[in-house]
Amino acid sequence: MNIYEYHQGSLPLLISIPHAGTFVPEAIATRFTLAGSRLADTDWHVEKLYEFTRELGVSILQANYSRYVVDLNRSPDSASLYVGNPTSPVCPTLTFDNEPLYAPGREVTATEIQARIEQYWQPYHQRLAAELNAMRERHGYALLWDAHSIASEVPSLFAGVLPEFNFGTRDDASCPRAVADQLLDLVTSDGKFGAVLNGRFKGGYITQNYGRPSDGIYAVQLELSRRVYMDEAAGTGWNPQRAQSAQTLIAQLLTRYLKARS
Repeated sequence: MNIYEYHQGSLPLLISIPHAGTFVPEAIATRFTLAGSRLADTDWHVEKLYEFTRELGVSILQANYSRYVVDLNRSPDSASLYVGNPTSPVCPTLTFDNEPLYAPGREVTATEIQARIEQYWQPYHQRLAAELNAMRERHGYALLWDAHSIASEVPSLFAGVLPEFNFGTRDDASCPRAVADQLLDLVTSDGKFGAVLNGRFKGGYITQNYGRPSDGIYAVQLELSRRVYMDEAAGTGWNPQRAQSAQTLIAQLLTRYLKARS
C-alpha cells in the first residue's frame, strides 16, 4: 500500500487530504477495540468529494492510511494546536467520543510512535513541502487547501451543531484576512449554508506549518460538516445530490482562492 497518492496538476494550487485514508496494517488493526475498528473519525469520502478538481488543473496529495495509524495534521511531537486547549496526539489513543482505540495492554508505545512517524508521517510531509516549493518556483507563489470533514455534532470537541463550512487560517497567520474573507462571503452570500472563519477549527499542523504568506505560500483549511455531502443518519453514506451541490460551491471557492491571490 502506498503511503499516499499524488496527482500533478498545472495550477499553483495543491489540495491536501490527510484524513480520508482507511487502511490500517494488520499488526495494528488486531490491537484495536471495536470502537477503534470502526474508524469513525475518518474524513469520509473527502477524496471522492474533491476528485472533480483534477479536471480543473489542481494537484492533490491524498493519504491512504487511517489517521488512527498516524495523524498527519498533528505535530510529530504531539504539541497542542491551540494554547490552553489540548488536542489529540500524532498517534491517537482515543476516538472523538473518548473511547479507547486499543485493547488494554496493547497500547501504542513511544518506540512505535517514532517508527510510525518515520514510516508514514515523514513521507507525506516531505512530498507536501517539496510540491509546494516546486509550485512556488514555477508560478511565483503556491496555494494550499487542506481538505477535511467532520460530523456535524461532536460533543467532546464543540457544543451544538457545527456550521457547514469552517475555514481556518490560524487567525490570519497562514493566509491574509482579505483573501479568507472572500471565501467566507462566497459561502454566506446566498444564505444556503452557514460558515465561520477561525471558529472552533482554526487549522491544524499542516495549515500552521506550511502557510507562510511572506514566503509566497498561502494555506487555508476547510473543515466541512458531513451533512453538506452525506446522509449522516445513515452512517457513512454518500449523498450524490448533496455532493454535487457541494462540489459546485467548492469549485467556486477554489476559483476565488486562485483569483484572490493572483
